[in-house]
Amino acid sequence: MNWPLLALLLGAGASLACLVGAMNTALERRIIDNVPTSKTSGVFIGFVKVKGRAESDTPLTSFLSDVECVFYNWSVSEHWKRTVTESYTDSNGKPATRTREEEGWKCVAGGGARIPFVLRDDCGEILIQPEGGIIQPLPVFFQSCGQNDPLYFGKGPSESIEDSDHRRQFEETAIPLHVPLCILGQAREREDIVAAEIAADAAAPMFLISTRTEEQISKGYGWTSWGCGFLGMVLLISGLVIHDLILGMAISDCWPEYFSPAYLYLLASVVGWVWMDYNSLIDLLQRVRQAESLVDVQLQRRHDLIPGLAEIVRGIRDHENWLLPRLAALRSELLACPASIGEGSMEVFLALQEAYPELKSHDAFMALQRSLSETEDRIALARGYLNEITTNYNNRLQTVPECFVARLAGMQYRPLVFDVSVGRLFGNGQRGVKS
Repeated sequence: MNWPLLALLLGAGASLACLVGAMNTALERRIIDNVPTSKTSGVFIGFVKVKGRAESDTPLTSFLSDVECVFYNWSVSEHWKRTVTESYTDSNGKPATRTREEEGWKCVAGGGARIPFVLRDDCGEILIQPEGGIIQPLPVFFQSCGQNDPLYFGKGPSESIEDSDHRRQFEETAIPLHVPLCILGQAREREDIVAAEIAADAAAPMFLISTRTEEQISKGYGWTSWGCGFLGMVLLISGLVIHDLILGMAISDCWPEYFSPAYLYLLASVVGWVWMDYNSLIDLLQRVRQAESLVDVQLQRRHDLIPGLAEIVRGIRDHENWLLPRLAALRSELLACPASIGEGSMEVFLALQEAYPELKSHDAFMALQRSLSETEDRIALARGYLNEITTNYNNRLQTVPECFVARLAGMQYRPLVFDVSVGRLFGNGQRGVKS
């Protein structure tokens, strides 16, 4: 086997894999930064980011810490230690033996559970289906103990592993009730009621349920991206060094030759960054367009809903205007001259009284008012979401070096919505915007 060539191929392949991983992680970080945070009451169908607290009427109880939670995962590890005797040939060519100590930890038990839960903020709540999501929980329990501790056998298996020195570690992570969460995932319509929920979706860029803050999540992805990129460079140089060592070459004489592969790796990194940044800007632009369409959807809802409700209330009002005077007239005639009221008039009165025991125009007007308020709130949420994501997009177009990528791609600034009281569906057919 050509070991020098194999070392080169392994080094190059590993460095390329690290570079791809670095670009993908950087793209995921861009997605996290690009998506504005929505209120639970303003979640629209699509990829969203929400913050709130985990709540459930029927929470889980974690196995080790007995914490009420919506997710937990636990494990028990047992320590082992053994002495190994091995044979070898000494410097004189004679067989000899030596001993060495080996030790480590082995997982001997574990488990966990998760349930759908509600994410609640100051505006409302939304159902979360955590199955299939990447969960970043909190550590809630950690203890190391020996056989004399009740925990050893109380929460761990009754049998020990081979070469055990009878030490165990108990660890548990969880998402306790009321803990703040940041969630990124695909929102969809629920099947049971008219509301949204967030669940796993193969088409979504990610599904993350994290106890970290948005800033911590973004920094974590950023450090991972830089780490993968640096590791790729190290692996590439290591492959070259191993190749030269196998051939018996002196590293001090070969190190100038390592610059060319390093330059190529840096060039590939730049090209990969441009590709990643362009895709990120395109993704952000699509989200801006989607946010614009959401404003139009809410304006259409206002356009379709409000006139219909107003017509219903107007009809009830006109009907009452016709009905009440007749009831009053019949009542007056009956009180003034009961004997003069014919049987037909009495039947009309009784029919009116039975058909309309309560006239509820007040309730209809209150329903109209609630619908108006809800519609305007949804429009305000859609407008705020649009302005936030548009501002993010415009800022990206002005940031060096992203501005050069944007210019090469011909991307333009997007206007902000400053007034949706006159939208595309009303007036001159143009949403109120300013540049």
